[in-house]
Amino acid sequence: MKEFTYERAQDVGGVVALLDADPQARYLAGGTNLVDLMKAGVERPGRLVDVRALPLDRIESTDDGGLRIGATVTNSDLAAHPHIRRDYPALAQAILEGASGQLRNMATVGGNLLQRTRCAYFTDTAFPCNKRTPGSGCPARTGEHHNHAILGASEHCVAVHPSDMGVALAAFDATVTYETAEGAGELPLADFYLPVGETPHVETALPPGALITSVTLPPAPVAALSRYRKVRERASYAFAIGSAAAALDVSDGVVREVRLAFGAVASRPWRARTAERVLTGQPASGEAFAEALDAELAAAETLPLNAYKVPLMRNLVLALLTELAEEAAR
Repeated sequence: MKEFTYERAQDVGGVVALLDADPQARYLAGGTNLVDLMKAGVERPGRLVDVRALPLDRIESTDDGGLRIGATVTNSDLAAHPHIRRDYPALAQAILEGASGQLRNMATVGGNLLQRTRCAYFTDTAFPCNKRTPGSGCPARTGEHHNHAILGASEHCVAVHPSDMGVALAAFDATVTYETAEGAGELPLADFYLPVGETPHVETALPPGALITSVTLPPAPVAALSRYRKVRERASYAFAIGSAAAALDVSDGVVREVRLAFGAVASRPWRARTAERVLTGQPASGEAFAEALDAELAAAETLPLNAYKVPLMRNLVLALLTELAEEAAR
């Protein structure tokens, strides 16, 4: 591991000024992803600035009835929060499905959103990788890619984003607030992650040196009836091969509102807006659910080893929506 200096941040303004002046510095919160990548030689910061002591660990109600979640709130605390469990249950479920209790106790909300891909070619410096070394190539396209992207990928990268939490946050239109040396800003989560395109190494729209300070969930009554489901290759904690967050509002057997986001199918949490549009105003039936999912997955571009993800996602989300519809009818 490359030698680095370590220091603890004292205030938000000071730490963003420091990162602005030192492009080799990186923020450190729980370290559950960054430290692993440093050990592998993928990340090589010259300085780590620990932000855990900053006053960013609170969950507060907003004036409009939503929630503001501090960036250093741990995954465990967020999943256990009574308002999250009551008003956004899919988010609590996604967090609990994401990692073991030990990891959840360390991992933070901001760090979870910024975790890097778990593609084996990215994490092994013996291989080329456009995300790690731009222009070097993407060996996953002709190599091992059974858990790679089927939506929104490009010839330059087919890796998937590993976050479970991010999938639920995408379904509920979360907004990310950040601080830079020039001042504060915010990004809807829909705009937070950039399309892969020709620059897969540029993953988010955050300005250089920006520090995530909070994530805001707007009020979403539909989220009260929501679920998160995850398919993985073993029963113990593992990254998804397919997952979905879904919320459903049904009145008189008709879908008034639906939220859908998919995980492990794209370089970012995939908001299934085509399926949402097709399904809204339709009967809450298996036929309508299937039609909406077929419309969404029509855009899938598969490789030889990951084509199974199309029927997997169709069946997973169809079962999830059917479960929600049956609960709404009770």
